[in-house]
Amino acid sequence: MEPQETNNTSQPTPRSLKSSLSIPISIVVAGLLIAGAVWFRGTGNIDTTAQIGAKPVKVELGNLPILGDEKAKITIIEFADYQCPFCEAFFSQVEPILRDQYIKNGQVKIQWRDFAFLGPESFWAAEAARCANDQGKFWQYHDLLLNRQKGENEGAFSKENLKKFASELGLNTQEFDACLDTGKYTQIVKDDTDYGRSVGVTGTPGTFINGEQVIGVNRADPFTQFKTVIDKYLK
Repeated sequence: MEPQETNNTSQPTPRSLKSSLSIPISIVVAGLLIAGAVWFRGTGNIDTTAQIGAKPVKVELGNLPILGDEKAKITIIEFADYQCPFCEAFFSQVEPILRDQYIKNGQVKIQWRDFAFLGPESFWAAEAARCANDQGKFWQYHDLLLNRQKGENEGAFSKENLKKFASELGLNTQEFDACLDTGKYTQIVKDDTDYGRSVGVTGTPGTFINGEQVIGVNRADPFTQFKTVIDKYLK
């Protein structure tokens, strides 16, 4: 056991000084690590009030099927990751209203673009959806993926499960499996993700309405922020 200080006016020895500083330093370091982790996480799955009104930018449509009328006045381009919980929130809370109020009457169309950044299962899921697209079932497979989301890289989108999903949708499993196993679309998914970053996407879902970026999904009122921008362009 180390001797205890008995004289309150004495200067601490180098060893006792090091000991006295170790606790506050460790607290500061821990705080910085936690703050860093929160910041990093925040750049991935954004849960904020939408940031709207930015100057529109030119965003290419990509090469996946459009949901809606190709001649629609309003184009929504969504950069998203199939494992992102806020992408699922957009899918389950916003997209159904968009379909009902704007897409079915030809006013709005949606284009999905991959922004796979949450790990290997994000890449495999994005590739699998493109393999399903080869057989004309991109949006069906897209919907199934978001309905089966279950944590990040915990096996929900293992290649085995992705192949089972293809079977559920009645796809030619031999063709699908070969597409997925050979990495036919690995580079294309990477290119899509890189392109998203080049136009300012920093988290998912990163959505653009006629080039105007809407960042995040406001959990309290997820649809209104999109409606505000859409209605502006419909006027």
